[in-house]
Amino acid sequence: MFEVFTRFADWLAYEVMSLSPASKVGDAVHFFIEDVSKIYVLLLVMIYLIALLRASLNVERVRNYLAGKNRAAGYVLGSGFGAITPFCSCSSIPVFLGFTSAGIPVGITMSFLLTSPLINEVAVLLLMSLLGWKFTLLYIVVGMTVGILGGAFLDAIKAERWLQSFAQKALAAGQNAQLPEQQDTETLSMAERHRFAKDETLDIFSRVWKWVIIGVGLGAALHGFVPDGWIEQYLGDGQWWTVPAAVVLGIPLYSNATGVIPVMESLIQNGLPIGTTLAFCMSTVAASFPEFILLKQVMQWRLLATVFVMLLLSFTLVGWLFNGFSSFL
Repeated sequence: MFEVFTRFADWLAYEVMSLSPASKVGDAVHFFIEDVSKIYVLLLVMIYLIALLRASLNVERVRNYLAGKNRAAGYVLGSGFGAITPFCSCSSIPVFLGFTSAGIPVGITMSFLLTSPLINEVAVLLLMSLLGWKFTLLYIVVGMTVGILGGAFLDAIKAERWLQSFAQKALAAGQNAQLPEQQDTETLSMAERHRFAKDETLDIFSRVWKWVIIGVGLGAALHGFVPDGWIEQYLGDGQWWTVPAAVVLGIPLYSNATGVIPVMESLIQNGLPIGTTLAFCMSTVAASFPEFILLKQVMQWRLLATVFVMLLLSFTLVGWLFNGFSSFL
């Protein structure tokens, strides 16, 4: 699906710019070009499509279903949708914005956002070939549980009050049906639906485009510059503190669930315990600086810090869990 962005980055970085794919600079530039182009396309396409659906369909039934007595089912559905979508943490944000604008409760939206970068079908297949089906199944269950419980917790503390003002307004407008779906959608022409979707896409894109460059640029600058063998040398003895240390170490880095699997394989083969490896990789995928730079555009500091601490605690517990049960699996 995303091969076109890889080929574009290959052409621009290695042919046009004449950088070596074996060099750290070439790898970092390739990473930056591929991710920025991918996220920009996803921002434009996903926000437009979601806005077009909102203008074309009556989403009040869906919203009321998720916001009412079936809220628990909403967390499961949000997490499940996150598990089957091939998005990294940064590229999940356009869908987050679309869900918010549609009036979907923040907890359900966060269930999607927390689960999506951790699980996708490619990562599951690679993980199964590396660790076997028992570990893979446990990983899926744990990843979805993080999303479900995280979403429920954020709803419980009324996290929507800590969204940025434009996101709060979009959420309130969606929940109060002050959008085109309030009308009889059959009376809306295709031109009117397109106009609404285009305006919303341009409005959101204008707010976040520069932060994509900053966030991915930071990830690219750090990408591939950790010395070989350093992690295994200092975190490979399996002591309790190595798991939270691995989580903290993963924060400045950035990858997606598919790209981190080869790193995971290398770490395990070099003696790093499975739980410590998972904690490090989950932190790299879902709690990195680039992601939180982007999330800052839709979240206030209180919500950002709450999500950050929640993820770090979750990944630490996951690491301890897998280290403790590794001998039984």
